[in-house]
Amino acid sequence: MGMRKYMGGVTLMELMIVVVIIGILTAIAYPNYREFAARAKRTEARALLMEIAVNQERWYLQNNTYGSMGDLGYDDPQITDSGSYSVAMVGVPDTNNFTARATYVPDDAEKDKCLTFDIDGRGAKSSLPDGNCWTRTR
Repeated sequence: MGMRKYMGGVTLMELMIVVVIIGILTAIAYPNYREFAARAKRTEARALLMEIAVNQERWYLQNNTYGSMGDLGYDDPQITDSGSYSVAMVGVPDTNNFTARATYVPDDAEKDKCLTFDIDGRGAKSSLPDGNCWTRTR
């Protein structure tokens, strides 16, 4: 039997090249993933606020006044499915108006982008710290 001239396997240099490539891909992909996840959380909060606004209008048609979160069948406060936003009424709804607010719960960097979203009975939308969280895509 003859001796094998070459051993099969992976050299240290090949392994290091793979590690560097994975590192580069991770450095590019991870920030994009975090931004995508943050946008999804904001979309979830906006959708819940819009749902509450629709249910408020339905309640108003039946009762001639706006209702509380409990009247509409929500917890007070209602937490979004991801647990990122807490939604509650601001003040007491009455025959003239209501304001629902989604407030960001975790204390992380995303809090500086879109801390709160508001919608009222007139359809006016606002947000803090800047007013473009309702339309922000990034």
